[in-house]
Amino acid sequence: MNPLLGWWEQLTGATCPGCAKPLQEPTLCSECQRALVPRHVPGFVYLGSYQRFGNLARALKYQGRRNLALLLGQRMALGVRQAEWGLDGVTAVPTLPHRQIQRGYNQAELLAQAAAKELRIPYKSVLSRTALDKSQTQKTLLRRLQLSEATFQPVSRVKGIWLLVDDVVTTGTTFERARKALLEAGAAKVYGAAIAVKSPHELAKYSL
Repeated sequence: MNPLLGWWEQLTGATCPGCAKPLQEPTLCSECQRALVPRHVPGFVYLGSYQRFGNLARALKYQGRRNLALLLGQRMALGVRQAEWGLDGVTAVPTLPHRQIQRGYNQAELLAQAAAKELRIPYKSVLSRTALDKSQTQKTLLRRLQLSEATFQPVSRVKGIWLLVDDVVTTGTTFERARKALLEAGAAKVYGAAIAVKSPHELAKYSL
């Protein structure tokens, strides 16, 4: 390892956001970086299981680890290139305005922007989240599945084939509601990408 890499992490005793082991290089340990391999199910790219990489999503979302977005977005872009979808644009699943103000960013948007830059495809904010509700992480499984059909609304029109990015997909309900709104905005087809997926086989039922 280059001794100049990760000097700040070693000095401060930082730990890897993916596995909590001592961090001796910037952003993410080499073991977690090697494990971040794009995985594919029909119409969807993800980087690993929620059990393995849920910590990465939480670090980006709740701990202010914005530097993760560039690396993770680039890995998503690699998976998208492998899929050869012929995209016209990239957008993100939006969060509620007050949550974005609290955090200073929407983690899904950071990922989507990084992926779009790597793919050299335009990023555009297409959807808004209008339904005031608890975070999905604070709900029971049944309540998550009952997410309102009107949760997301288009704020602009699009056309062609689009990539919709979120940080994680657990039940798939949030993603499906956003996907439906993107189709209503004019997208001919919508593919998906996320850091982590809880049940990859469940994605097939949404006909992504």
